[in-house]
Amino acid sequence: MALKQGIDLVIELPVLYAISSAENFADGAIKILNSLGIIDYISFGSEVGELKPIDDVASILAKEPKEFSDLIKRELKSGLSYPKARELALKMYFGNSPLYTEILQKPNNILGVEYLKAIKKSKSEITPFTLKRNTSDYNSKEMKNGIASATAIRSMILENKNIHSVVPFETYEILENAINQNRVVPNIGAFEKEIIYTLRKMTLSQIANLPDVTEGLENKIKIAANSTNNLEELISKIKSKRFTQSRIQRILLYALLNITKKDIQMSTKVTPYIRVLGFNKHGKRIISAIAEHNPKAKIVVSVKRFLETNKDIHLQNMMMKDILATNIYTLAYKNNSVSNLDYTHKVLEIKDSN
Repeated sequence: MALKQGIDLVIELPVLYAISSAENFADGAIKILNSLGIIDYISFGSEVGELKPIDDVASILAKEPKEFSDLIKRELKSGLSYPKARELALKMYFGNSPLYTEILQKPNNILGVEYLKAIKKSKSEITPFTLKRNTSDYNSKEMKNGIASATAIRSMILENKNIHSVVPFETYEILENAINQNRVVPNIGAFEKEIIYTLRKMTLSQIANLPDVTEGLENKIKIAANSTNNLEELISKIKSKRFTQSRIQRILLYALLNITKKDIQMSTKVTPYIRVLGFNKHGKRIISAIAEHNPKAKIVVSVKRFLETNKDIHLQNMMMKDILATNIYTLAYKNNSVSNLDYTHKVLEIKDSN
């Protein structure tokens, strides 16, 4: 879909980052972009549409001055989740300015802050740029003026509604084909039984070893998993003011993919490989430029060859998690649910039609 819309090169964000917190998601992405050695800019959408307030917040979070740190601790003691405590602390730190108050209330702003924070911490020379997100909010299920969020589009697919008017034609063709072949996974509910089975099988100590599980949450998760076979009810039994639904859903995915705290800690300390998913003729030249600027770059075009030649045990583990994620993902396909697609699917090259 991306290549059909004119993108030159598509690189995968490994699953250890892709399903992680906004902080680790952004950190993984920036580490990959830094390792390419040829990137000048990063562009991202935001609700605020201005770089300065996002950059101001990123600077505070990156440096975390004592006054700000003390405010967070105070809010956490009141029983709030860390994101909410951080949001309120920031609000007080900036003197209740309406502009800064909204920064950490919106998901795209939050991710933008984390991109800038990662750029600062890595001393990257990449210049950030933001575009204002208009019309449809991140989690909105409404369609406005032919524009819909990804959440809305997934809901439309789940409800068998026509998505032709809210996506580009080439995207529609690809999605329609996948829908007709029953090879679309619209939400986490597709893995309801697998998730609950996994949690019931796990010991309390294994659940406690999942990322984001703290303060005895493993007990609540175990009790919930043993008392329902419904995912929505499971999440409802676990979530609280301190543990948000998004955090619970991340934990459920960690359990499903056998991702431990040690795995996430490892991901924060290494530079990921550069796994190429697709390219056009311009992308081919970009890959050559990457190899020229960074001869040591771990560019992956063949998973099999990478696993045979790579000696870094951490990157081996990271790739095995990607392979497992694909294998579990295809369980939700009603047709052609085969495993090991990471080995059999070739990198997609779009040839020039002229």
